[in-house]
Amino acid sequence: MPGAGPSEADKRLRQTLWLVIGLNLTFFVVEFIVALSIGSVSLFADSVDFVEDTAMSLLVLAAVRLSPLTRARLGFAFAGVLLLPAIAFLVTLAHKLISATPLVPEPALFALTGLAAFTVNTTCALLLARVRNAAGSLTRAAFLSARNDMIANIAIMAAAGVTALWPSIWPDIVVGLGIAALNADAAREIWEAARSEHGAALGGPDAPG
Repeated sequence: MPGAGPSEADKRLRQTLWLVIGLNLTFFVVEFIVALSIGSVSLFADSVDFVEDTAMSLLVLAAVRLSPLTRARLGFAFAGVLLLPAIAFLVTLAHKLISATPLVPEPALFALTGLAAFTVNTTCALLLARVRNAAGSLTRAAFLSARNDMIANIAIMAAAGVTALWPSIWPDIVVGLGIAALNADAAREIWEAARSEHGAALGGPDAPG
């Protein structure tokens, strides 16, 4: 039947994205709770990555049906949302640094959570790899985001190993700052992509909205 192929492809894309959204939201909650319980700022920052990936997947879902102008405005909103957790991370870090007895993350749980996050991100990357060309640059961006998050998870596990050998708050802080910088850069990229699409929808590259 004509049109059956695209319809099936669209269904597969949506199923994949909803699965990725479910995985990301679930592990955001898990990692956030663990981060609070062991006082890890890098796990806190990494949990924000799962919010970022959820936002990206929602943006791809929106791209399937919404107009370019509405999609661009949604992109602006997502970029703003991603900056809020980055600010929360900086507040958490400041609180940790001024604490009289800053908590050193428990290495075993630190490493185990990083490994679990790596597993989730690997699963999401593999799922997204199957549909990474389905909606142009947005699905490729979602795939690359999940793949890059795997690198952050490896850094977390390395920080846990260093902490086990040298009990200190600094391995956790250094990795956390790196992840927070990646989150801020992701917000910038989403904002610039939305700005470009918004301008195109209005008839110019930088048309005001």
